[in-house]
Amino acid sequence: MARISNLIFLACIFLFNIINIPFLTNAISSCNGPCNTLNDCDGQLICINGKCNDDPDIGTHICTNPSPSPPSGGGGGTCQSSGTLQCKKKSYPQYRCSPPVSSSTQASLTLNDFSEGGDGGGPSQCDEKYHDNSERVVALSTGWYNGGSRCGKMIRITARNGRSVTAKVVDQCDSVNGCDKEHAGQPPCHNNIVDGSVSVWNALGLNTDDGVVPVTWSMA
Repeated sequence: MARISNLIFLACIFLFNIINIPFLTNAISSCNGPCNTLNDCDGQLICINGKCNDDPDIGTHICTNPSPSPPSGGGGGTCQSSGTLQCKKKSYPQYRCSPPVSSSTQASLTLNDFSEGGDGGGPSQCDEKYHDNSERVVALSTGWYNGGSRCGKMIRITARNGRSVTAKVVDQCDSVNGCDKEHAGQPPCHNNIVDGSVSVWNALGLNTDDGVVPVTWSMA
């Protein structure tokens, strides 16, 4: 009888430990996922009333206007985070890869000011120059930038409203580094970003106040 009581006691301790394992409460959540601290949410999301949501300080619309899920990465696998970057009180995933490029590559279009003193910090990586807001230029996530192999090349961007525009690749939207002076204090980009000038947004007939909108792109 004593042996059975001991087994029951040990079983209770085992279940108690499982329930209280720390990593079960520290998982990174996406939109509307559970959270307790600022570090519990993925990317540029913030914990609001116990759920991950858009960060009003950054002005993202990831949850209110979600972009399509990125397709699988090359080689039959997925493009997974290569690490995390701690930025003040938040952590951001880092990516050295991007989804494979096709004739209709799904992406999130963001807004960037490529002029001197603009959002991008330093000059564009491709030509070490600043670009006027009237130019139709873009920066691509690290994986798509591919070490500068697409520098100077034209891509075609298509919005959901059916309008499309061609733009020149002049910079990298760094998916690994950020939160420093070189990146104007901005966190790392996600791995599926086409960072376009205001001229690109205007040509597509999009509202820059939206911050992030779903698009597709391909090589022109």
